Amino acid sequence: MIEILLNFGLPILIMLIAFFVGSRIEKRHFEDIQNREEALHGFPAVSFEKLPADWKVGSVDLVSGSVVISLDYFKRIIAGLRGLIGGRIKTYEPLLERARREALLRMTESAKSQGFDAVVNVRLETSRLANSARNGKGTAGIEILAFGTALSLS
Repeated sequence: MIEILLNFGLPILIMLIAFFVGSRIEKRHFEDIQNREEALHGFPAVSFEKLPADWKVGSVDLVSGSVVISLDYFKRIIAGLRGLIGGRIKTYEPLLERARREALLRMTESAKSQGFDAVVNVRLETSRLANSARNGKGTAGIEILAFGTALSLS
């Protein structure tokens, strides 16, 4: 009986603890993102290329922010099961939302810390850093890069 518990119970317990710890970390990251977004409320970071007529530009510079996210083991398993039948992979959506929002925040915080007043022509790029190996070992992850033109308005 003890052997069965050690062979099956302990790994399951460790996986459950990892799942709940990972969920808590994700929740705290979303809370941190929310607080930082509220602090930057009113700082324009927009995708349009043509400036409003009343904006007088003093100086410009390229600003960027990037984040690398590793794909969660549990979400990878669920996505693999979903891949068998096709359809939307909902387990990855919060991960990608966190990464997108974090990259945009880092870009905007960089512009603000350098004394700029707005960021225009904002673009997002994604890239896969590594594939998970077929044998289940290896790392799978993505990078999201946000970049744009920071403006100092006069």
